[in-house]
Amino acid sequence: MEFVRREAPYLAPKADVASMMLQVLVALIPAALAHVWYFGPGFLLNLIIASIFCVGSEALMMRMRGRDPSIALADYSALVTAALLAFALPSLTPWWITATGALFAVIVAKHLYGGIGFNIFNPAMAGYVVILVAFPMEMNLWVAPRMGDIDYVNLTVLQTVVYTLSGTLPDALGFDAISRATPLDAMQSGLRTMRTYAEIRTNPMMGDFGGRGWEWIGNFFAIGGTWLLVKKIIRWQIPAGVLAGLLVPAGLMFIFDASTNASPGFHLFSGATILCAFFIATDPVSAATSPKGRFVYGVGIGFLIYAIRKWGSFADGVAFAVLLMNMATPAIDYITRPPIVGHKRGGRD
Repeated sequence: MEFVRREAPYLAPKADVASMMLQVLVALIPAALAHVWYFGPGFLLNLIIASIFCVGSEALMMRMRGRDPSIALADYSALVTAALLAFALPSLTPWWITATGALFAVIVAKHLYGGIGFNIFNPAMAGYVVILVAFPMEMNLWVAPRMGDIDYVNLTVLQTVVYTLSGTLPDALGFDAISRATPLDAMQSGLRTMRTYAEIRTNPMMGDFGGRGWEWIGNFFAIGGTWLLVKKIIRWQIPAGVLAGLLVPAGLMFIFDASTNASPGFHLFSGATILCAFFIATDPVSAATSPKGRFVYGVGIGFLIYAIRKWGSFADGVAFAVLLMNMATPAIDYITRPPIVGHKRGGRD
């Protein structure tokens, strides 16, 4: 009898990185279409530019490290980074800002740590925080959603392209004419000027729960995230932890004083809460890996989002919350690691 020797690994994985990343991209399509409908074609321009620089810098870094670029490009992780970065950006963002975020995400946050599987920070959120701090004015240039009873100036597709490539608006328009505060910005500034939650909710940009337009985009994120859960691309602990960590303190504070605290529904359907819960916090590399650790990691992100929104200087806080918990991931995994079979935790058998 002849025995055939095989090299490790001896069991083929049921799903590879490329298939997982492709399903994440597919799950983001409904929200992407909704984003374009409500906030204009600028999202597509941001996505194209981010994809070009993420993929290009991925290939460059692989070449500089003496490796075959096709190996890294074939796993589609650079495109996922580009997509998440594009969702975080205002629809009117000059191309060099998007490029800066993409380059930092892939070159610094990913490859300087060793590439996929070794980065300790979420690349997309690291790139976003850099440009948020470096270009605060441009990163606040959000337009009002496409709603018939909201009075604001719509840029045409050509005007959007011109602004993205040159950073200049038509002569007759200024930033005040086309930009609006986001629902989170309006809520944070309103509460700090002693207005009540009910008074701020009279803003025409507010919807049934959160911001108009943002609510529907959040719904599509939730649909895509549910698909990933069904396909077992992500585990339930992190999304559940993020939502619990945010909504529980928000609910308690709202019950305590509904006039000076936003409702849990507002926190859920405004900003990047649902995007974070299903797509950002669930990054398999920078997130916690043990079952209990994933839930603790998610709760930490959710609570930090609430704390930053309530007491911090930034209206949303998702990116900062994720990066802070990325730093805590090794400790969380160590504390929550499951016991070895036949051994008791903290002792010997």
